[in-house]
Order: sequence, then C-alpha cells, then structure tokens
Amino acid sequence: MPLPSNISGASDIRHEDPAGDDPPVLVINSGSSSLKFALIAPRAGEALIQGLGDRLNSPEAQLTIKENGSSGTFPIPGGGHEEALKEILQHLGGRRIAAVGHRVVNGGERFTGSILVDGGVQEAIAACSDIAPVHAIPNATGIRVARKMFPGLPQVAVFDTAFHQTIPPHAHRYGIPNELYKRYKIRKYGFHGTSHRYVSEEAARLLGKAPDQVQLITAHLGNGSSVCAVRDGKSADTSMGFTPLEGLVMGTRCGDLDPNILLFLHEKTGMTLQEITDLLNRKSGLLGVSGISHDMRTLLEEQGKGNEQACLAVEIFCYRLARHILASAAALDRIDSLVFTGGIGENAAPVRSVTLDHLRVLGAKLDPRLNASHGSSSSGRISADDSCLNVLVVPTNEELVIARETADIAFPAAL
Repeated sequence: MPLPSNISGASDIRHEDPAGDDPPVLVINSGSSSLKFALIAPRAGEALIQGLGDRLNSPEAQLTIKENGSSGTFPIPGGGHEEALKEILQHLGGRRIAAVGHRVVNGGERFTGSILVDGGVQEAIAACSDIAPVHAIPNATGIRVARKMFPGLPQVAVFDTAFHQTIPPHAHRYGIPNELYKRYKIRKYGFHGTSHRYVSEEAARLLGKAPDQVQLITAHLGNGSSVCAVRDGKSADTSMGFTPLEGLVMGTRCGDLDPNILLFLHEKTGMTLQEITDLLNRKSGLLGVSGISHDMRTLLEEQGKGNEQACLAVEIFCYRLARHILASAAALDRIDSLVFTGGIGENAAPVRSVTLDHLRVLGAKLDPRLNASHGSSSSGRISADDSCLNVLVVPTNEELVIARETADIAFPAAL
C-alpha cells in the first residue's frame, strides 16, 4: 500500500478554494484513548482515506490507515492525540483539505446545531466536560490540537446532542426539583445523534418517503448503545440521558439503575462516588455480567459453547433493548419501521432475533434468511412478509454526516 511517510507537517497539505467543487473534509472523532479520522468528499459520499489511532498514551499506541481497499499499521509508542494527528499528516501529504469537522459528544443546551469553531466555541465545548467527561475532554483535546495544526482551515463542531434538542420537555425533564434543572441544566440530552439522524434519513429513503413523513424507532447498538424515537424526521425521545450511562445495558455501562444503589454500594463497600461511577461506566454492562468481555462477538461465541454468564449477558442486553423499543413507541403515533444500526445492530443476527422475540406484542416476525444476510439482499429489510412490524438493517455513516455538516457551514455555496 503506497502510504507516504516522508511528509513533515501541515505545510504540505494543500488548502484550496473549494467553491464549485466537492471540498474534501477531514473528519476527526477523538475518543478517550483513540482518534478516528476520515478524509471525505461530502457530495460524492466517498471516503478518500480513513483510519484509527488507538491505544493512545500507551506503549502500544498505533495508527491504522485504510486506503483503496488496503491497510497499513504504524506504531506511535506513547503517542497521544497530537502525535496521532501528526502521524496522520504524514499520510495526507499533498492531498487537499478544505475544512476539518469534529464529532463532539455533548453540546448541552447551548449548541442546538453544528457551528464554526472559534476561541469562544472551543472554550464553551470544554465547559461541557462535566456532563460527559469520558468523551468531552478528548473531543476538546482534538479540537485544540487540530486548530493548532491547521490554523488556516475552517473547523466545525458537530454535536451528538444537537439532533435530540427537539425532544419535548415532558420527555427530557427528570422528576427532580425545578431549581436544580434551572441551575445545573440537569435533563436528558441524548447521544449518538448523528447516527440516529443518518439512519432515519436512509430508512425513509428505503421506504420511499421523505424524512418528515415517517415515524421510526432507531437502535444504534455498539459498545455504546441507544434507542431513538424519530417522529417526522426529528428526535422525539431517546434512551440515553444526562450522560451516556442511562438507558440500555452496553459494553461496559450498566444502563438504567436504581439511583439508591450508589448509596448502598458506598455504605457496604466504602467505595467513593467516583469509584462507583467508574465501576458503572467501565466495569459493568456486558463485561460486568459476563465476567468475560464487553465485545458481543466474543459473548456470542461463548454462548454457543454453553457459557451461562455469556448467555445471561446476551439475554439481558436483548431484553432491555426490547423494553426500550417498546417505551420509545410512546412518543409515536405509529411505527413505520424499526431500524437496527451500529456494529452490533448491523452484524449480530442472533441479537436481532432474540430482541424481536421479545416484541411479539407488536406483531414482529423475522425472516431468518434475510436476517442472516443482515438485510443486504432486500434493501435492508429483515422482517417477514407477514410481519406487522417492518424491520430494517441500515449501516450508519456518522463521518459522512459530519463531513456534510462541516462543508455546509464552512462552504455553503459549494454543495
């Protein structure tokens, strides 16, 4: 794979006027120990080059680059987000970059849509870190580093929470004293907004309707998972809440939990609130129940071997998912389709099958052949012809949403 390694820095990147063209956008998704990137032509919807820097800030830190169907891995031992971006530049030398788009997990109530980043916006994003620190701090770091390395490029923040700003107060408010909401903005924010938005628009297209003509339930299932009720193209409710901990059982997150359990654990174990929070975010969910792994692929393999804890973890995941799908229906007049997406949603046929078994009250009926092919042979459909509930599998593309949002804001005349 011809990946250049002799480019020294940002000065080698061509910053050209994108007017009348398909301006390439560098999309950056900074995680706590990872940095995902893609250079995308937003109009064509084409990823020109993409990759992942993972295990950052550890001796095993590395960057994987994918281009033209080939891939290469490059070690950056001890490297963090800045080192990963510098290594990425080594492989982007000579390519056009018109703008940089950043995935930002939480915009709070302040950011209801994507926005061009300046110093004030950068500070405001950093100020949201107390709500979702696991994601917000790396997001802010990615923006800071990218603005330093690409000082001449427009940079746009695209918020996971923005899509959910249409959730009405009766759905996003908690049953706590009003003054706490007013003072600290404690409410449901929701996450995975770019994914829910993308797949709802794609599902509408597959159904032959405009996004504002459909009512859907979308299930984004991965290490982090959430369900969203999409009414006429807008988020009406979602399972994640004030932080990404609420809702479904996830890879390492517990999901819905009686709040008094925190006090109980503190009194019985002596753990601090911070230690308990870390336990619920990083050591619970599929990992905690199974005692084996947070990865659904591993658990399904162990389930096939008869491992009881793996079986229980998978069953809990599916049952809680079905329960939240049913709860989401309260925000809709009808369900035009249930949509599975994300790594688990797109690839784990057994999870979809067990979940739909719990949705018999909706008249859900699976077509085993279509489910086994993940809907690829039927424009996404995996439900049987006589199913009362239409069920689709729609691959998500959050990076494309971010690229298009970025180009639309930075160069509105170009698209």
